[in-house]
Amino acid sequence: MTEIVSTTPGLYPLPEWAKDELADLKGRQKGGLVSGDESEGVEAAYDRARREVLDVQTEAGLDLPVEGQLRWDDMLAHPLAVADAVDTRGIVRYFDNNNFYREPVVTGDLEATGDVAAELAAASDLVEDLSAVLPGPYTLADLATDEHYGDEAALLDALAEFLAGEIERFPDVETLVLLEPSLLESPPGDGADERASEAIDTVAGAVDADVVAHTYWESHGGDGGIDEKVYAHLLDADIDAVGFDLVANHEDNAYVISEYGCTDDVALGVVDGQNTLVEPPEEVCERVEWALSNTPGTDFETVYATVNTPTFYLPSGKFEEKLAALGAVERAEVTA
Repeated sequence: MTEIVSTTPGLYPLPEWAKDELADLKGRQKGGLVSGDESEGVEAAYDRARREVLDVQTEAGLDLPVEGQLRWDDMLAHPLAVADAVDTRGIVRYFDNNNFYREPVVTGDLEATGDVAAELAAASDLVEDLSAVLPGPYTLADLATDEHYGDEAALLDALAEFLAGEIERFPDVETLVLLEPSLLESPPGDGADERASEAIDTVAGAVDADVVAHTYWESHGGDGGIDEKVYAHLLDADIDAVGFDLVANHEDNAYVISEYGCTDDVALGVVDGQNTLVEPPEEVCERVEWALSNTPGTDFETVYATVNTPTFYLPSGKFEEKLAALGAVERAEVTA
């Protein structure tokens, strides 16, 4: 029987109180905010906010809570932005969205910082069954600018080793979710698709936990869904589940799964992380049931019911309501 497990891809919105308090604290910190070099007041505010979002997930009934990534002002670029061998320069538009991050420019040999590991250690003291979140190596390479390694392949290899080094400092986690929107937004071409898979494999091999490679956001101007060759190479990586955005494109994703197979487990993005309209729990359950009923030939051991994208820009109230709807899935009678 398929097990339904509820979780999220992280990158949560700050609680409303934290936005004002942190803006004030960061404004008073000499030189402004530098992630990874916060004052004691800023650290205390983030600690309080972390406890709050962990409590929200517990109350919602999520099976695998995440730390929340509340410090990630640069969103998926954050683990790279805090590295010593990286300069953060001008503001860059985040894919094709009205979101922005500081451009991470790699200027020297990359080494793990322990930044994400420290966040997870703090969260693991508060909850059990923790899920870790990291940018996938291909997406991180897509967001980065290289002034050191010399070519795209060398940069990708270095980023995979960088992420693997960070993972080696992690506390015990149940699951690692690698966020790979660039596999859809900027799909790798011939040769690069195989290298992307190998990089994901390197990162996945560094953790003693189930690994989900989550894809989301449709490629602009494409035919929809993940490129078939990219997907075939992705399945070669030593991952436990591929994640699909069923909110943006359920038909094409179901076709890919049915036509080309899938991992033994799957992650299904069934709650909209970019829209303030809150889905009722029964609608979320129906999306899971639809996916299981429209992917013939599959018999998944575990389905991770999740938000389709990070929820960074949702209002705190809507964010909490969506988590509650997602948490109800695991308690419902979901059948194929």
